[in-house]
Amino acid sequence: MDNLKINDFLNYKFVYSLESSPNKNHTAFVVTESDYENNKYKSNIWVMDSKTKTHFKLTALDEEKSFIWLNDRTLLFPSNNRDPKLKKKVDEGETWTSYHSINIDGGEANKYMNIPLNVVNIKKIDEDHFIVTAIFDNYAININNLKGDERSKAVEKIKEECDYQVLDEIPYWFNGKGFINKKRNRLYIYNKKDETVTPITDEFTDVSYYDYSEDKILFVSTTYKNKLESESELSEYNIKTKETKKLIEQGVYKIQFAMFLGENIICALSDMKEYGKNENCKFYAIKNNKLEFLKDHDTWIIDTVGSDSKYGGGKNYRVENNKLYFPTTIDKTALLNTIDINGNEEILSLDNGSIGSYTLLNDDEILFTGLRALKLEEVYSLKNKEESQITHFNDDIHKEKYLSKPKELNFINDGIEIKGWVLEPINFDKNKKYPAILDIHGGPKTVYGEVFFHEMQVWANMGYFVLFSNPRGSDGRGNTFADIRGKYGTVDYDDLMKLVDTALEKYPAIDKDKLGVTGGSYGGFMTNWIIGHTDRFKCAASQRSISNWASKFGITDIGYSFNQDQQGSSPWDNPDKLWWHSPLKYADKVTTPTLFIHSDEDYRCTLEQALQMFTALKYHGVEARVCVFKGENHELSRNGKPKHRARRLEEITNWFEKYLK
Repeated sequence: MDNLKINDFLNYKFVYSLESSPNKNHTAFVVTESDYENNKYKSNIWVMDSKTKTHFKLTALDEEKSFIWLNDRTLLFPSNNRDPKLKKKVDEGETWTSYHSINIDGGEANKYMNIPLNVVNIKKIDEDHFIVTAIFDNYAININNLKGDERSKAVEKIKEECDYQVLDEIPYWFNGKGFINKKRNRLYIYNKKDETVTPITDEFTDVSYYDYSEDKILFVSTTYKNKLESESELSEYNIKTKETKKLIEQGVYKIQFAMFLGENIICALSDMKEYGKNENCKFYAIKNNKLEFLKDHDTWIIDTVGSDSKYGGGKNYRVENNKLYFPTTIDKTALLNTIDINGNEEILSLDNGSIGSYTLLNDDEILFTGLRALKLEEVYSLKNKEESQITHFNDDIHKEKYLSKPKELNFINDGIEIKGWVLEPINFDKNKKYPAILDIHGGPKTVYGEVFFHEMQVWANMGYFVLFSNPRGSDGRGNTFADIRGKYGTVDYDDLMKLVDTALEKYPAIDKDKLGVTGGSYGGFMTNWIIGHTDRFKCAASQRSISNWASKFGITDIGYSFNQDQQGSSPWDNPDKLWWHSPLKYADKVTTPTLFIHSDEDYRCTLEQALQMFTALKYHGVEARVCVFKGENHELSRNGKPKHRARRLEEITNWFEKYLK
């Protein structure tokens, strides 16, 4: 057995996007791995026989990340790089998405169709008709059909416009997408036979979710020209009559999703009146064009279990067997649930980690990708609430590397039980002294669970205790527990300090004079907050952090809505409150050497947040360092480029080694 090292993540295989064929006989999925030399990821489509569970790699160009089933034996996937002529057109400024088909029995992929759109998502209606969402840019110059001198001038104009960025709405950029000013995810129908594109929504409507059934398209959207609001609307488009009917008007509910369920519609809605923008959605049904409350569901209807070893995604919501299937996070675990049109809910999976993508087979069998115990993501079979592992892409990691099993470290604070854990150092000796690292999750409405977390395991292998918990503000325990609006840095800070106190009491081997703290996003905010309110930590590593709620309001993609909601003020309503909750206010009290990790394209928590705090610490004579990652965004630790992810963890680990050892 060997110790787990920083760069071992380069050997991990990430498995996701399970999707079964129409007849359920085969299941396709994507496997991604690091390409360190070229600083990118390689992705290919794999196919599994649903009965025998034998599986093989279908594609080999290392760039296939998404697909749909065209029929029982043929997959359809996008790939502009397979058509050099089309790629050249795209490089000049034309808008195209090329689709290729491939038979699962083998053979080369064949060009199937070229859609003159920047496609985001696609669903098949029949062999010739497809529903697509695609990015529509109100300010773009369309040169697809231009020729000769007119085309040359347009191409030059596009090159010239690259030097400018016009902003006239908020948000003007979005994390992971870049500048989105006047860009919308628009809904279309593409006719392959006629090569025609028919828009369903207008140029200012952004579609966040859609479903299709029997010549009807159900879609969730928001229409805006100056400011995007949280509330959305639900509409139904009839393909035959080409008529759109609004089912829920914009301005009342935040709509997470909506799907056809038999003759009815099931949807998840929140009016955000009691608990704000983070309020958990409730289930509603639309029967005979009337909205009816179906059932309360007091936790988020997604997987919020955090890990730095997840990559990719999959379809969250499915309707089959007259039920809606959906993931949800309860306590420390992401579970797979169902609910029917009468509100009868059932938990299908086990309390055993995190569930990513999933698909349904025959005979009530479900395939899913998941983090189970300390294993990396693999494909599992779930039947009659019994799980069995199918793939073994990452078995060598678990057979050859030491891993520390999380041990519960629960405690009571203010009469509330707080869930916490500790990773003991590998080869832990009670008679020795060890440094410890407090690791704080983001969100704040996410959770830590007992799943594999690479950075934590690396530190445990290097002789550190690692402490982590789900303080108030976390998901999984209802709206009341998650609601810390106007309380950032108070009850949550108390919970985290009580976790450290509990760990020191239970583990005398922890050296109280060698404590480090780190966290990202909300965890970065809390790291900044902690160093301004206590000197008990020898060093800190603040990642993609928040330091100034007032400046964050006007710069980040969600600042103008999230800040107002979570802190209960804009910079003009109660600026003193925003400043009180800002770690920058307390920077003159900091004595803790602090490392700041940030990405220059992080539009969720922008770079200036780290720079403000860094400047303040340097101004007051505190040792500080910033490492800025170019071309990365808020997701650096999870899906940043391989070399950047390695450097990030090296920076943090070296900082701890310098001050804690």
